Amino acid sequence: MKGQSIHHICSNNTDTIMCSEKTIYNYVNSNLFSVRNLDLPRKVRYRPRKKLINSFKVDKSCRVGRTYRDFMEYVNENPDTPVVEMDSVEGIKGGKVLLTIHFREPQFMLAFLRDANTSQSVINIFEKLYWELGPSTFNMLFPIILTDNGSEFSNPSAIEFDSQGNRRTRIFYCDPSSPYQKGAAENNHELIRRIIPKGNSFDCYSQNDITLMMNHINSYGRKKLNNRSPHQLFSLFYGNKILKKLGVFLIPANEIILKPELLK
Repeated sequence: MKGQSIHHICSNNTDTIMCSEKTIYNYVNSNLFSVRNLDLPRKVRYRPRKKLINSFKVDKSCRVGRTYRDFMEYVNENPDTPVVEMDSVEGIKGGKVLLTIHFREPQFMLAFLRDANTSQSVINIFEKLYWELGPSTFNMLFPIILTDNGSEFSNPSAIEFDSQGNRRTRIFYCDPSSPYQKGAAENNHELIRRIIPKGNSFDCYSQNDITLMMNHINSYGRKKLNNRSPHQLFSLFYGNKILKKLGVFLIPANEIILKPELLK
């Protein structure tokens, strides 16, 4: 309505418009916006083009130097570096979504509620963690982050560097269609689905609800951890002071609830 092209709008709002230009044109063509085809001079002038096989909007150049092979090489060169796995858990399409951050060694997971599955919402969470924890603590907790190829993770530099250009982490991507490469996080999502079954919306929950849910999950003993809980191991590795900053607390073993009744 200001005379800007769809391309101009998308290229200057890549962290909030999480779909391709082609999709935007389809929405306009379907009269889903107040803007119509008549408002797009070039649209009226040109014949419809053949449908592209792949209209994926993410600039794949962000993955250069951040592939899973690069990740394995970095880990081999720095074997004592802890790994964090990052992922998204959707409720219903278009609704609120979770960002999950999984610490591989202690099997400890954080989850943050986001209003939309956008790149900017992920960046905002890491900015908040960076300043609440402090740069030195953040750098210790997040030396490496392994994630998938979702468009919400398409701006790695905004997470890797602070506003002064200081490096605070390194992000690597799994190979396409290879969720097993971050299988620890995927397995932990099963516990989330015990409490909020797949297909249920997250819109009715607050961040306090999500934090409560994760406190119960992180307090749950694991056989692979010699029947200790992720909370206990995280506390052993990093101390209770950090847990307190994160708003995390231990649930007594006999009071843990891993069913939908927890949040009702």
